[in-house]
Amino acid sequence: MTNAAASDLFQPTTLGSLALPHRLVMAPMTRNRAAADGTPSQIMATYYAQRASAGLIIAEATTPNRVGQTYADIPGIYTDAHVAGWRAVTGAVAAAGGRMFLQLQHGGRVGHPDNSGLHPVAPSPVPLPEPIHTPSGAQDAVVPLEMTTADIEATIADFASAAENAIAAGFAGVEVHSANGYLLHQFLAQNTNQRTDSYGGSVANRIRFTVAVVEAVADAIGAERVGVRISPGVSVNGIDEGDTEDIYPALVSALAGKGLAYLHYVFADSDQPLFQRIRALWPGALIANPNLGWGVPLPEDGGREAAQHLLAGGADAISLGRSFLANPDLVERLRTGAPLNPVRDAHLMYVGGAEGYTDYPTLDLTPTAG
Repeated sequence: MTNAAASDLFQPTTLGSLALPHRLVMAPMTRNRAAADGTPSQIMATYYAQRASAGLIIAEATTPNRVGQTYADIPGIYTDAHVAGWRAVTGAVAAAGGRMFLQLQHGGRVGHPDNSGLHPVAPSPVPLPEPIHTPSGAQDAVVPLEMTTADIEATIADFASAAENAIAAGFAGVEVHSANGYLLHQFLAQNTNQRTDSYGGSVANRIRFTVAVVEAVADAIGAERVGVRISPGVSVNGIDEGDTEDIYPALVSALAGKGLAYLHYVFADSDQPLFQRIRALWPGALIANPNLGWGVPLPEDGGREAAQHLLAGGADAISLGRSFLANPDLVERLRTGAPLNPVRDAHLMYVGGAEGYTDYPTLDLTPTAG
């Protein structure tokens, strides 16, 4: 086995103005542990503090306004109570030596009136083609309301305000979520964006909303505190981009000169031409999230080999999700080659409480008596 201590994974790096002690980033993962009104709970502070050895924690998808809520018990960042709740989380992580960004996510059509109390909005009135989880169980998705120009402008302003709230809550920065089938991704994709105005049709028009959100957030808190997440070719939540090879080079080129902290590429494969093209277009730090399979067990090494391959292929840092979920001390385990905890049932995200959340064991580092 290669000496893990010599791995590039454990070399320091920077994202914008933020210095990281190593290149392992905890990816954002929805866990449904906030209060019903979106206020982060005390158990969330415990959970994130347990994982503070990550080079950076990107906290779970958090809605910038009420209509953007996806599922039940998702955190928000648009009220004073939300800010106070998140401040307790960031304080616990800082006390444990960690650093945090907050992912800002508007669900768009991925939402339900029983979750937010409001009718979902989206680029076009195209419903999610699958049921959505609500407090009363899975329900058919509703047809979203098509956003007006005024709705779009208000949403851009909400993202900027949410970013300011995140900084007030103690985060080092924010990640704008333009991936995985949520609102910004819905504007990018041809099957969910059927508009005929300046936000639909051509590639230049379909990237306009994401670019405007990122610009507004950067203006509000400083570009060096802003990352962007993309998922080229990922079809989750019923997305069919239609022209993946065109839309992403255009989007990345439009964002490349803005001095952002990083670009976060989901399910990245450094052997693919599109990854290499985006790497060449992007002048700043690139976080890559390896594709370790979905609905299947993690590889025995937790993604370490895939991470090394991505670093060799041009990534600057690696984000891992389920590996950090199941192993609060993942960094130490990968550094020493220790075995990893297996991930439990993914649907524990909906049950609340400590099970499958804060009860994963850490390594026993106590010397054995001789």
